[in-house]
Parts: sequence; C-alpha cells; structure tokens
Amino acid sequence: MFHRRTQLQPATTSPRILIVEDEDAIAETLSYALRTDGFTPVHVRLLADARRELSSSSPVAPALVVLDVGLPDGTGFDLCREIRAMPERGNIPIIMLTARSEEIDRVVGLELGADDYVVKPFSPREVSLRVRTVLRRASAAPTSTTTRAPLFVLDAAAQRITLGGEALSLTRREYLLLKTLLERPRRICSRDMLLDAAWGSDAESGDRTVDTHIKTLRAKLKALRPDLDPIETHRGLGYSVSV
Repeated sequence: MFHRRTQLQPATTSPRILIVEDEDAIAETLSYALRTDGFTPVHVRLLADARRELSSSSPVAPALVVLDVGLPDGTGFDLCREIRAMPERGNIPIIMLTARSEEIDRVVGLELGADDYVVKPFSPREVSLRVRTVLRRASAAPTSTTTRAPLFVLDAAAQRITLGGEALSLTRREYLLLKTLLERPRRICSRDMLLDAAWGSDAESGDRTVDTHIKTLRAKLKALRPDLDPIETHRGLGYSVSV
C-alpha cells in the first residue's frame, strides 16, 4: 500500500515542523497556517513514516512534532514515549492533537512528555501560535551544562537536593515532590503523578495534599533564593519546574 507523504517546501532555514496526522484535511489546513507563519511543515500519516523522519539517519531533525493521538498503525502516546527515549532527539518538543476531551487523556500525554495538548476541533492559527510559543520556551532552556553550575543538584543516593550550592531542609514528601519535578524539567507533572511519587497508595491523600506541600516547598525555595520562583502551576493539569 502506498502512503502519501507531503513535503510542502524544500529544505530551508525555517523551523521544520513534523505533522503526524492521518486526516488530510486537518493536516492541510494546519500546514497552510504553519507555512504562512514562516515554518516548514512536513506531513506524514503513519507512525512508521514519523519514525523515519525522527531517526538518527534522517539528515534534518524536526524542530517540533505535532502529533495526533489516534493513528492507523498505533497511538500518538506510543510515539511520544519513543521520542522521549531517543538518545539524540529525545528533547524535540511535542504538541499532541486529539478528538478526545477527557482530562485523563491530556494528563497521560503530558506525563509521557508532551509539551502542549490541543483538543479537536481547533483553530490552525492557534496551533501555529502554540508551536511558536513552545519553540521559544525550548530555545530559552539551557543547552549546555558546562557554562555554569546547575541551580539544583539532586543527590538521589543521599536523598538530598541543593539549591545554588546550599542544601535544602526538606521533609520526605517535599523531597519526593521536588525530585519528581526535577527529573522532568519543564514537563508538566499531574497531581496524580505527584501523589503516586510521594504518597504511594496512601488513600488519605488527595489533590489538596499536593497543593499544600507545593506551597510549603515554594516557601522554602523562596527563603533561600528570593529572586526565584521555579515551580510553575498549570491550572487543571499540575506543576512543572522551569529551571
């Protein structure tokens, strides 16, 4: 069977956006909006084609992947997980598209490492703006660990975290919460994920428990570094660490 792959522009210096979407009408309108905004969209319909575009043998890696959840040969969740495990291209930003509106689907995508999540039907121009925002955020992230000492240092063996070279005085729950966030920098961790990491099967704990401990954790970080507020709240989704 022949599967059409549409490469809309020749290689240019504009950011190359890989669209993994089996509905041609959606892909075409989204490609038009991206192209209008100065991007180079590349459309594939199958996970197999997307894997070829993302492989280390491909000469040019996409700057970002727009990834549909429901595809003929698998799910976008599978590919999102695979991308994050890639040694060379695991940090490529991902925006997920889905017809599903349930919160659990958004949470699953974000926990697997997606940077943003858009529910169909959507405005192609809005997605293009989100692409630009995610790319700007990714480019602002530090790319070298040799230019300066890291702000946070996690010593899992000693169960200790330092901030700017000073050890934080954390309770066990606070340590586990911050450890979980630091292991997924700039990725949203849902409250359920944080609950599982810090409290396990403790049935007495809930979302408010996470919120309360995050508030206390923020206060401790602020006391040590008043100029920083590294924990970001994502309403209805969870928390992330921005540095």
